[in-house]
Amino acid sequence: MSIITSTARRVPDNTAPEINRAIHVETLARVILLAKQGPSAIERRLAALDREWDVERCLETGAASLILTGTALAASGDRKWLWLPAGVAGFLLQHALQGWCPPLPVFRRLGVRTADEINEERTRLKALLVR
Repeated sequence: MSIITSTARRVPDNTAPEINRAIHVETLARVILLAKQGPSAIERRLAALDREWDVERCLETGAASLILTGTALAASGDRKWLWLPAGVAGFLLQHALQGWCPPLPVFRRLGVRTADEINEERTRLKALLVR
């Protein structure tokens, strides 16, 4: 295994296969249901997809929040808090290079999808509108 993985597959490759499968099945089930509900339901779902946060955004927001918190706590007097932003930055670097970090399995089990997975649903729904 290479230390640096491809960008497109790094999160799914570091997610348990059953979680990837569950996310895919849930997406397909939602597309089938929306196909039955018609164009207005599809349009509402497309608008919701535009607001959906992908796993990268969730990880970046969480990491930035912890880094700022640790830095602020260290600035307020106890330099031991600098271990928090240092640790989070290390995990963020690990995620950037390998596609894995400790919060990733939690987010994926919660159903947080990659941008590609969100775009797959968007593409399928738009294809239904063209018919």
